[in-house]
Amino acid sequence: MVMFLFLVVALAVVVAAVTLAVVGGGSGGPLPEAAPERLHDPLPPDRPVDHTDVESLRFPLAVRGYRMADVDDVLGRLGAELAERDARIAGLESALAGARSAAAPVRLTKPDLPGAEDHR
Repeated sequence: MVMFLFLVVALAVVVAAVTLAVVGGGSGGPLPEAAPERLHDPLPPDRPVDHTDVESLRFPLAVRGYRMADVDDVLGRLGAELAERDARIAGLESALAGARSAAAPVRLTKPDLPGAEDHR
């Protein structure tokens, strides 16, 4: 008999708690939608991406998703390739500037002759 009374009281407490939660918790409306996790530091939209941007990029964690080590490996490779590309472009631009300066037209000027003076 004692066990039966205990179960009835426990059931009444559970029913009362659920009722209060449903009725009393409804005054604020439904819970707002949770904002999806986004990158805190996205890649810069106003300039080209360089290797430091890629090295500092971190993706948000997810319960089911990517393996961080795999993504870090890909980002490391991408950063190295961007650095290599930037070095190659800088070398090509330097070679182009040297070729342009070598191909610049040479101006011929009159040699200054000794004893020649400007007669006006």
